[in-house]
Amino acid sequence: MIDYPLHAYAIVCDNDCIADAEGRFPDVLRNDADWLYFQSGLDRAAITLMGRRSHETNANHRNRLRLVMSRSVSALVHRADGWWWNPAERSLPKALKTIIPEGGEVAVPGGRDVFDLLGAASFTAFHLARAHGRAIPRGRGLFHVCETGTPSDLVLRDGGLRPGSIQWLDEENLVSLTVWRRRAEEELGSSE
Repeated sequence: MIDYPLHAYAIVCDNDCIADAEGRFPDVLRNDADWLYFQSGLDRAAITLMGRRSHETNANHRNRLRLVMSRSVSALVHRADGWWWNPAERSLPKALKTIIPEGGEVAVPGGRDVFDLLGAASFTAFHLARAHGRAIPRGRGLFHVCETGTPSDLVLRDGGLRPGSIQWLDEENLVSLTVWRRRAEEELGSSE
């Protein structure tokens, strides 16, 4: 069986937002330690799955293999800047099998539409950094339901993920990391 473990990466503020009201990544979430952790995750992955806006606003300086979710393309299209995928026309497993038939880890930095489409239950691990003491009024939530007051921790727990211990990526600037993982017995049951 070909394995495509999905590893999500995100940093949120106290009100579980990942972007401002216009969908831009705000300065209150920028942190060097988080950025280094995130980049090491992308370096380990066979491919990075992201939304169109994230792709267009973040240059691919390291020429990593990208899969860009967009509803404006047909099924799966290879372009000079990566693979473009329409989830309404091709399943993610079929798209991944075409691009990386040997399998491998898939890094998923979002944004919200990608996280919502896949759902918390799809992730093998969710690397969730938190910038404590900061909020983004009227911002975009990690998941859409976070914008209506549902905490991201509850969404991840309801998706079958369990939190690891809290680590400080940057204690001075109050940025922590919790890696939420699917329990081993659940993974074994789903692969049979």
